[in-house]
Amino acid sequence: MNTNKFPNLFKKVDWLFLLTVVLPTALAVLYYGFLASDVYVSESRFVIRSPEKPASSGLGVILKTAGFANAGDETQAAKFYIGSRDALKAINRNGDVAKSYSDHSISIFDRFNPLGTGGSFEDLHNYFNNKIGADFDSGSAITTLTVRAYNPQDAQRFNRELLEQSEALVNRLNQRGRKDLVDYAESEVAEAQKMAGDAAARLAQYRNNTGVVDPEQQATVQLQMISKLQDRLIAARSQLAELESSVPDNPQIPSIRTQIASLTGEIARQMGQVAGDRSSLSAKAARYERLVLDNEMASKRLAAAMTSLQEARSEALHQQAYVERIAQPNLPDKALEPRRLRGIFAALALGLIAWGVLSMLLAGVREHRE
Repeated sequence: MNTNKFPNLFKKVDWLFLLTVVLPTALAVLYYGFLASDVYVSESRFVIRSPEKPASSGLGVILKTAGFANAGDETQAAKFYIGSRDALKAINRNGDVAKSYSDHSISIFDRFNPLGTGGSFEDLHNYFNNKIGADFDSGSAITTLTVRAYNPQDAQRFNRELLEQSEALVNRLNQRGRKDLVDYAESEVAEAQKMAGDAAARLAQYRNNTGVVDPEQQATVQLQMISKLQDRLIAARSQLAELESSVPDNPQIPSIRTQIASLTGEIARQMGQVAGDRSSLSAKAARYERLVLDNEMASKRLAAAMTSLQEARSEALHQQAYVERIAQPNLPDKALEPRRLRGIFAALALGLIAWGVLSMLLAGVREHRE
């Protein structure tokens, strides 16, 4: 037996080809052919809609800022929530997710916590995020939710529970927006009621302190009285002039002069009450008008706040956004992953490419040395 053949045979072996093509392809055949577990994919589709309603009023603007401007915001919130830790906690209440993905029927290369070391919640979150997907199509506004599991029932169940959690999230956002809106309207009413009460109290106190209900009306009455006094004064003066010219010794002349003096004093006194110092009706009217204006403005603000509160409560009775299911989570009847042949051929193709590139590089290096 010629033992010199073995070194020659050893030299003829293309180790680069073995390392870059044969070995990776063999490992791919081993994994995809014998080790990889079947993956079942459950898929559902949903869209988040907002009912059409006018938003031209001030309340409509507040509603947008209190909740969300449109359904796209809720869609993005639902999409991010699906991959959140809160969503995982909700569907893993009894450890169902961890139990499902750590089952010993799953390949050690695919299961969660393969070494049985406990596995933290953060590890489970990272693992589960690789098993779910939420893709939003901006053209149709439809979100596609996919869940991968190692048995069809779990894939469907986790998909359904994530969908239910998304619906609950949208409802919570609606409820929070409606509550904020009503709370804001109620606070406006409370503030307006306080302002209206204060304005009415100041007006009542002013009337009590001055003893005047309405300076303008009272001034009108006094001006009418002054006008009548002036008419009587004119008549008395005319009578006096007539008597003095015709009968200078008439005994009525002194009494008429006394009457004229009395009328003149009364007119002066009445005019002083209407227009004069700070106690006059004209001075009181300025302060009174300010108080009346404050009272009217407070009453109008209270009426507007009450209207806004009624609108807010009416809006609270309507759902601002809701999840409409386009396709329910399906129960997969066959495993869609892994794509075994594609994985093997991909390993082979990549190995050949790597082998070709490295072969050319090594050939160039050898040629450069020679």
